Amino acid sequence: MFAKLLHLYQFVDQTMTMIFEKFPEEVCCGKGCSDCCNAVFDLSYIEAANLLFHFKKLPPDVRDEILTECYRAEEQWQKIFTSKTDPSTARIRCPLLNNQGLCHCYTARPINCRTYGVPTIINRTAHVCGLSNFSMGKSYPTLDLAPLQRSLYEYSIESTGDELGRLRWPVASILLHPEKLTFK
Repeated sequence: MFAKLLHLYQFVDQTMTMIFEKFPEEVCCGKGCSDCCNAVFDLSYIEAANLLFHFKKLPPDVRDEILTECYRAEEQWQKIFTSKTDPSTARIRCPLLNNQGLCHCYTARPINCRTYGVPTIINRTAHVCGLSNFSMGKSYPTLDLAPLQRSLYEYSIESTGDELGRLRWPVASILLHPEKLTFK
């Protein structure tokens, strides 16, 4: 089920490594940097299934700690969307983030996490991490997230069908309500 997703992750990771190596002064990502872990985003079915698969492998005490954080994150998610706050400027601490600024499910981190820190295009608008050192007016390689998201959508439809494959979920909802994903 995850072969195509893992191949996509490998491609993205290789692309990110090339950008990191070419622009070491501009990319400020590193172990313990967790700015991206506070971004508001949701996941495709295929990424949700992969994340849940890895989450279930964690020790029970770690899962319990994460689930406690999920309630807070889910409440914040609801407030953002009921108040019509712009999600691109909102912040929610990811429930998978530990106290050392590291991800409990790092190997299963989604595309949004993998591509944070470098210039991206989302809905034809350029974005970059506020902690990076990319300069305005200079030209840099930019990742267009639309083809990546389209691939995730196609993998999701292929894995579960149109009804669930077209839906998206925040991390907290995936972990708190796995029954909503009803994996095949």
